[in-house]
Formats: sequence, structure tokens, C-alpha cells
Amino acid sequence: MAHGKDIKIICGNSNRPFAESVCRYIGLRLCNTDVATFSDGEISVSLFETVRGSDVFIIQSTCFPINDNLMEMLILVDACKRASASRITCVIPYFGYARQDRKSKSRDPISAKLVANLITSAGADRVLTMDLHAAQIQGFFDIPVDNLVGNPLFVEYYLKKFGGNMDDVSVVSPDVGSVARARAYAMKMGLGLAIIDKRREKANQAEVVNIIGSVEGKRIILFDDMVDTAGSLCGAANACVERGGAKEVFACATHGVLSGKSIDLIEGSVIQELVFTDTIPYGGKKTCGKIKYLSAAPLFAEAIKRIFEEVSIATLFR
Repeated sequence: MAHGKDIKIICGNSNRPFAESVCRYIGLRLCNTDVATFSDGEISVSLFETVRGSDVFIIQSTCFPINDNLMEMLILVDACKRASASRITCVIPYFGYARQDRKSKSRDPISAKLVANLITSAGADRVLTMDLHAAQIQGFFDIPVDNLVGNPLFVEYYLKKFGGNMDDVSVVSPDVGSVARARAYAMKMGLGLAIIDKRREKANQAEVVNIIGSVEGKRIILFDDMVDTAGSLCGAANACVERGGAKEVFACATHGVLSGKSIDLIEGSVIQELVFTDTIPYGGKKTCGKIKYLSAAPLFAEAIKRIFEEVSIATLFR
């Protein structure tokens, strides 16, 4: 059987509103499930409807609390496998542990590979995700991985925002590691590219060293895959204004992790607007008037339909 007889969508507790949005775009409802926690912290999963012979899509971002959300997903996969689902796809809008993709010093683990092994061993048949921090993580899996990109959403947003007046707009990569994705975004927008060269002294801290390219007198769009503590992003934004002479600073990233004092940093920065997709829920964090969210649910809904129908998803990258 190439795929199941129908689509069943299941979600854990990480981002239920996102899963409900995906269901609305497909025209389905979420499966009746219960993901709860026992008093000792163990996770309990119950499926209240059949998934036998179905193409099951489990939507679960591995965001904070990352280990609980990861364990929920693994147990959901096991439950569906034992309930005779035809095919199980883990839809992971935000893939946690993606920054631990290599050994940076002696005796370091490669946690991204470990997580890939866990998902595969649990019984998943494929993975659907968006903007992996390191593209080579796709090779950590022994099952198919579809890595969607969020830049089409931002291209559409900024083309509407700026209209036809794009002569003084430039894209800036906040670090060397993000050059490839920033270049792809700049090419789609038809804009120039500048790069922030920085030296990271220790984890979650960065010192801006130089700006490669000209941003003087321009409106710039800082483009990255995720914002965690916001130190790098805000440092890059301030450098573009103070050292580079940029006129206005906008920023966008696919995943808004926003840990620690990130909200305070963003509020105090020169960034006028910071746009994320809703792969990670904003709920529970301090409010910030500079932050805006775009929905990635239509993109994931279309990908899910195409996977079920065995149709190419290549057009979703354009």
C-alpha cells in the first residue's frame, strides 16, 4: 500500500492551535486523543478512534519543554504503530536539538543524530519539518525527510509591506552560518546581501566584528532561521545602525524560541518589527509590540495533502 486509506491528524500538547489550523486548511478535524501526564511525570497517551490502515500525521513541535514534547511524540508514534496505522509521518514544525549537529569539542555528543535515531526507532516512516538549523540533519535519518522553507512566507509579506519601493532595501545575514539561507531569500526578493561577521566567545553570546557589504542609508531585513536569546540578532541590528549607517531595521526568522531575556532585548533594540512563523507558540511569554506572527499552517497543510496523494512538494519551495 503506497499510503493509507485516509488522513488522520494527531497532535500532542506542544502547539495545538497550529495543528487545528492545519486541519482547517485541509478540511479535517483532529483525531480524538488524550495526551496527559501521570502524577510521577510519566506521559500517558490514549487514542479514542481507529487509525488502522490510515495515513497518520503527528503534529508536534519539539520546543519548550523540549524533552516532554519529544517524549510525547515518540509515544504517539508507538501508539499509532501498535494500532496498525498504514504510514506514520512526524510533522515537526520546529526540530529541537538541531543545533547539536556536530562535535564542536572533544567528548561532545551529536544529539541531533540521537533524536533522529529515536524517531526512526519509534516507528516513524517519514518526517516533515521546516527550516532545520543545519540542513545536513536530513542525512541523520534513515527515512525520508521533507524540509520545508519559510522564506516564501516572508517574501510575500515584505513584498506587500514595501510595495514596489524596494530600491533602498537590503537583506542582511546576522552571521556567517546563515549566509546560504539569507542569500536564497535575497535572490527571491531581488535584493542585495550584506553579512555580519562576528566572533562567539561562549554559548548564547556574540560579539559583532565587521559588516561585509554596504547598508548605509538602507532599510534592512535581518533574516535567520531562529531567534533564541536574541543576543545575536539585536547585536547585528545595532551594528547595522551604529556602524553601518542603516536607516531602518526589520527582522524575520522562522522559529521564535525566545528564551531567557530575549523579549527585553528585542524591546530595547533598534529593530522596528520582528516577524516569526507560528511553528512555536508564543503563549506564556511577555508581550512585545514589535513581534508579529505569520501562519505556516497553509504550507504544512498543502505538504500533508501532497504527501498523502504521493505528489511532488517541490513547488512549495518557490
